Amino acid sequence: MLRAFFCALEAFLYLLLGLPFLGIYWIIGKFNKPLADRLTFKSVQWIFKIIYKTAGAKVKVIGMENIPKDTPVLYIANHLSLFDIVITYALCPDVTGYIAKDSIKKVPILPIWMTRTYGLFLNRDNIKEGLRVITEAIETVKSGKASIFIFPEGTRSKNGELGEFKGGSFKIAMRSGCPIIPVCIQNTDKISKDRKLNFRKTDVTITYLPPLYPDKLLPEEKKHIGEFVKGKIEECKNYALTNCAE
Repeated sequence: MLRAFFCALEAFLYLLLGLPFLGIYWIIGKFNKPLADRLTFKSVQWIFKIIYKTAGAKVKVIGMENIPKDTPVLYIANHLSLFDIVITYALCPDVTGYIAKDSIKKVPILPIWMTRTYGLFLNRDNIKEGLRVITEAIETVKSGKASIFIFPEGTRSKNGELGEFKGGSFKIAMRSGCPIIPVCIQNTDKISKDRKLNFRKTDVTITYLPPLYPDKLLPEEKKHIGEFVKGKIEECKNYALTNCAE
């Protein structure tokens, strides 16, 4: 419980004391938008790293070299815990917008930070709104402004098993031509067992699998892209992690 308290306190102080910096970055953005984007992104990465370490997560990263350095990408990951966002955000090598549930808009100030780094909020019950969000994500990637990170299951797994990977998520890569980076997340659900505010020391592994290029996929792989990428992540979960990134 004490770890959870300090994590909440760190987040609250950051959101409150960070307000002046939001203004500064906004002004910088009027003259140099890419610089403002990077500064905002690095600021959020900094606090997220502090939060996950306070929570007790010891993170092992595998396959970071699989992320292309010269182009935006679409990260596709399984979803176990709220810490999935905190940890992976802190690891991204460049500006990345996350597609999250629109319920996050209820958190004071946080949506402003997310929007400044190309974050998008998705109402999965509104098909028209969902199409708008995906279209905006496609334009973000095509313009080279940022990569996009999405959890295509749409919700956190309750038993660690992978759910259905929604096909709409993959339109971002299929229509922009950007590489898909499957991301296998392990043990973040154990930081807070049964989703209670009792954080514990946990060894977490984040594995970035080799990129999948839309124009190199076989017709059958494209047709069932959700199941294809899900299979890659599932394979990583079920076999030795040291083999996943090879």
